Amino acid sequence: MYSGSSDGEGHEAPPRKIPPASSMLWVRNLRRFIGSGNGLGSEALMELETKRILLDIFKEKQQKSAEAGTIPSFYKKKPEEGSISHRVQRLAKYRFLRKQSDLLLNADDLDAMWVCLRENCVIDDATNAEKMNYEDFCHIASVCTEQIGPKCRRFFSPSNFMKFEKDESGRIAILPFYLYVMRTVSLTQARIDMSELDEDSDGFLQPHEMEAYIRGLIPNLAQLRDMPAAFVQMYCRIAAHKFFFFCDPHRRGKACIKKVLLSNCLQELMELHQESEEEVTDTEQAENWFSLTSAQRICDMFLALDKDMNGTLSKQELREYADGTLTEIFIERAFDEHVRRGKSGGGNAREMDFESFLDFVLALENKDTPEGLTYLFRCLDLHGRGYLTTADIHTLFRDVHQKWIEGGNYELCIEDVRDEIWDMVKPADELRITLADLLACKQGGTVASMLIDVRGFWAHDNRENLLQEEEEPEEE
Repeated sequence: MYSGSSDGEGHEAPPRKIPPASSMLWVRNLRRFIGSGNGLGSEALMELETKRILLDIFKEKQQKSAEAGTIPSFYKKKPEEGSISHRVQRLAKYRFLRKQSDLLLNADDLDAMWVCLRENCVIDDATNAEKMNYEDFCHIASVCTEQIGPKCRRFFSPSNFMKFEKDESGRIAILPFYLYVMRTVSLTQARIDMSELDEDSDGFLQPHEMEAYIRGLIPNLAQLRDMPAAFVQMYCRIAAHKFFFFCDPHRRGKACIKKVLLSNCLQELMELHQESEEEVTDTEQAENWFSLTSAQRICDMFLALDKDMNGTLSKQELREYADGTLTEIFIERAFDEHVRRGKSGGGNAREMDFESFLDFVLALENKDTPEGLTYLFRCLDLHGRGYLTTADIHTLFRDVHQKWIEGGNYELCIEDVRDEIWDMVKPADELRITLADLLACKQGGTVASMLIDVRGFWAHDNRENLLQEEEEPEEE
């Protein structure tokens, strides 16, 4: 298309020659710079070397972990209050608990199950008890499933049938089975209610959470419905304290929900469901820690002892407990072991607050339990050695003996009482009595009473006459 110039038209220009790379000055300078170790090559090598060192360190740590075994995570930071993770956790917990609650049998379902059991059982001719064999059991399961729904099916498993005592015909009584179903439903509902109050979801309840649970139960407990509104807070405080006395032995300030459910305390609290007051005697109400009568008794007792009305009890005031039958040394030891010093310091500043008083009363009223006996043993162990010697028994009983003589009773020999205690306990080591010995002999509560309370020793000394007096009304 284009033609060449007039003076060289038709001939192409010769190609320009490019000098070899090795002859270029900048190439030679770059190679010299890289080869000196101060350029890009040294940085790249350094980076590779760093990666290799880090990889070796990582492999070494992995090998050590594999040899030592994997250590499980023992701490997980809880989400902050109001954070998204905290809200999600609470929502998930709420939905899970609601789902579990929907799977439970309600009162109507339990009534329907009882009707099915009675309509499809057989009467034992010998005992007139209502019983069912395994075929009846399976048939009742089908009927209940049709009427109630699949949520009752889990109670009619073969393993549940085998849990109950069977007669020679392989039949079980329907009443124990029905009571088992009711107790399972009740405990599951209680666990759901407690878990809802467990704010940090760690499986433990703090005192204010336990009090909230008891406060929610009051409207459903027949014997507590008429409780004065002004007394509700104090009642919840007293009732919750028994749970922590028995379910929190290390005094950590929180009680395991599973342990609470399995404790006798919850069963004692649920006894207040009985509708008619005629079904419950005054003695039973007084013995039940959770009854309104008992709670008012505790408050009245504390107020009567608190002469200066300062909200705490001094040693002198506590000596009037139980009409002054407790020994001086026991009161001293109770303050030494179970009462914290006041903020101002000094021996005179130490006084017993209401919580410590509740522990004191619970221990004395439950001396035969491991928790009550543990509380008392710390007071009996004068030197904190974990065992009692004959000298300790002599020292402890000396105060009881003094009150015994002051009461106009006959003279007795302290050595004879000491030997009797040794015969009652039968310790593993003949020279010392431990807490384990007191628990094993099944008479630890009696021994403790003999050493701290003159009335307790009198009851032991007159046990045969007291037993005869209890039997006479039964014969009449």
